[in-house]
Amino acid sequence: MSHTASNPLSILKTRLRTAAAAAALLLSTSAQAADLNALIWCDHADPALLQPFEEANGVKVNVKEFEGTGAGLAIVEQSQPGDWDVMVIDSIDVPRGVEKGLFEPLPEDKLPLADLFAQVKMDGSTVVGGKRYGITEKFGYNTIGYNKTKVDPADMQSMAALTGDKYKGKVAIYDYYLPVIGMAALAIGKKTAELTEADLPALKEELLKMKANAKLVGEVTASQTALATGEVDILVGGGEWVTAGLAKENPALDFSIPKEGAILWSQSLAMFKDSKNKDMALKFIQYIMSPEGQARLATSSCYWGMPANTKAALTDDQKKVLRFDEQPGFLARAQAYPAPSADLDKKMQDMWTEMLQAK
Repeated sequence: MSHTASNPLSILKTRLRTAAAAAALLLSTSAQAADLNALIWCDHADPALLQPFEEANGVKVNVKEFEGTGAGLAIVEQSQPGDWDVMVIDSIDVPRGVEKGLFEPLPEDKLPLADLFAQVKMDGSTVVGGKRYGITEKFGYNTIGYNKTKVDPADMQSMAALTGDKYKGKVAIYDYYLPVIGMAALAIGKKTAELTEADLPALKEELLKMKANAKLVGEVTASQTALATGEVDILVGGGEWVTAGLAKENPALDFSIPKEGAILWSQSLAMFKDSKNKDMALKFIQYIMSPEGQARLATSSCYWGMPANTKAALTDDQKKVLRFDEQPGFLARAQAYPAPSADLDKKMQDMWTEMLQAK
């Protein structure tokens, strides 16, 4: 044994270093264990939403963005059990996660369910087998977005304006088949929940009329940009999620819920059954559903939308932009996304592709 190693002072220093390293490792491990891993839509990535929760709870929220339930579930399938704690998911798709055994029931007595707009609780989807697996956090409409200085707002109170000659070449269509097919259904007097294969020819005819008036069919960014820059004056499938966030820069942008109705979108939070941090996951859900969390989520830098909690701490100006006080009437005329069977869904996608390819 060397002299250095047998020196009591040296041994003490070595032990202290070892203890410090062990403590640092323990702190690192516990910090890692305290991290919250969330599969989210882009509105949850806003630091203005996450930082207050992180600071209050001494936790880091790691987020991974995705678009569409299919993409989110694919990420889960490629992950290890326990990799994720919470997930944002279309309210109507909560049962898909439950069927795959992914989600943990939520404690209803620890959530502000009584404060939610009744029409967006979506218990038909968020409650499965008598247990709540999701809670609606944000909602809005796929409807008609428009520039009120370029079109007559009175025309936007009917979907007939989308297929008439008056605004030909001034229209963009949001490239997502389910809500726009839903809008076509409302235009021809059909209920979205009752669509069958027999309705496809009439739906296709309505879609082709819309397409004939359209300057472009584009995904979120392209269609939003077209409306914001004046390339088009109307966006089929647009709504507060397009116009509200741009209201400060362009107050001429607005949306309508026409007499035929609109397509209600809603997103929910769910907790993973295999989460290693369920207490913090529940705290996160409670924070998002709190009046403060709801206001920050509703006005996220990625896109605005209506908070599900009627007590959201929005300013009067924010409420005005979101048309908060008009929601009871809007919700009364709104219908849910079509929820077709796998076979009908494929036929709807094929019909959508044919519409896109039509000259």
